[in-house]
Amino acid sequence: MPGIPQSSRKETPTRFFSTHPSRADHFTESVIREMTRLSIKHHAINLAQGFPDFPCPVELKTAACSAINDDYNQYAITWGEQNLREALATRVKDYNGMTFDPETEITVTCGSTEAMMTSMLALIQPGDEVIVPEPFYENYGPDAQISGAVPQYVQFKDDLSIDEEVWKSAFTKKTRAIILNSPNNPTGKVLSREELSFIADLCIDHDVIAITDEIYEHILYDGRKHVSIGSLDGMRDRTITIGSFSKTYSVTGWRVGYALAGREITERLRKIHDFLTVGAPAPLQHACIAALWLPESYYHDLAQEYDRKRRILFDGLRNAGFTCRLPEGAYYIFADISDFSMTDTELAHHLVEKGGVAAVPGSSFYHEGGETKLRFTFSKKDETLTEACRRLEALDI
Repeated sequence: MPGIPQSSRKETPTRFFSTHPSRADHFTESVIREMTRLSIKHHAINLAQGFPDFPCPVELKTAACSAINDDYNQYAITWGEQNLREALATRVKDYNGMTFDPETEITVTCGSTEAMMTSMLALIQPGDEVIVPEPFYENYGPDAQISGAVPQYVQFKDDLSIDEEVWKSAFTKKTRAIILNSPNNPTGKVLSREELSFIADLCIDHDVIAITDEIYEHILYDGRKHVSIGSLDGMRDRTITIGSFSKTYSVTGWRVGYALAGREITERLRKIHDFLTVGAPAPLQHACIAALWLPESYYHDLAQEYDRKRRILFDGLRNAGFTCRLPEGAYYIFADISDFSMTDTELAHHLVEKGGVAAVPGSSFYHEGGETKLRFTFSKKDETLTEACRRLEALDI
């Protein structure tokens, strides 16, 4: 170009990036999705990423096809199809014990992932602190950093109970929010009503918002009950409850989730959501209404099926030499690999390359540490799990 020195025009992108830092410089790509790519490369059984290899309910497939054939192919209203929001309000009242106005307090999002990011951006000012209990789902740390927050990590005890003094000390004048996930990914821990009440008191005392990811709320074992912290006294208007159709109805690729919150918080959420994604897929929103019409027996059967699957994987992992405990909820086993001579990353790569089974290195779920853990999902057909267990037991580790 005339007037521009040749040397300036040849400046390399490498030089640009070295002098222009980015938020993306502070975290890595998803380790979970990386392990899926390695699983495909090595033709392995993917027990890394938490998606089913079996069909979703036929009612959802029929409803999705009908919605497309009926030309629900254009934008829905930004915060969600009205009939879906109304159906969600009814379901949430019946199951979670919380009442929300579908017109002003429910926002349909592109999966729970967008709901979490939207919540962070709607609440956080740069420099605010956000408490992240660990081990945590790997998105939460980057979510905090992208929003400008300073994550403050607080650990569960080895038995996954709460050390109350440690948790109390994590709350400061700078704390804006705490991220909760129950049932938990990766550990399967289900927070009890007593534990949630303790956390609620801290939130109220310190004027903190609870952002709670409850996407595994129907996948519970051994008689455990799901409690939403937003249903506890004093928490209704200081909680964002995040849910999704992905796990409960086996449609992780549909990307339809939602955020439930009081009117004032929802006004902020909807502004961020609008400019992030505009809206979730319109025909799939219509199909998700059919999911909310399924009978109560569906949820009972879902938990029973996953209970059977967790025991298949649990027995197989134990027989292969892993140390692990049965999860209380969700569909993962967080296995201990201390008895092996490899780190989590080394063992995960060895398993996928030599054993034909993909798992997730435990360090993906900690800001520091986790090298003695691997996460396996059992959201697969029984025959898939049986074959994965056979491969693990046959592998010389």
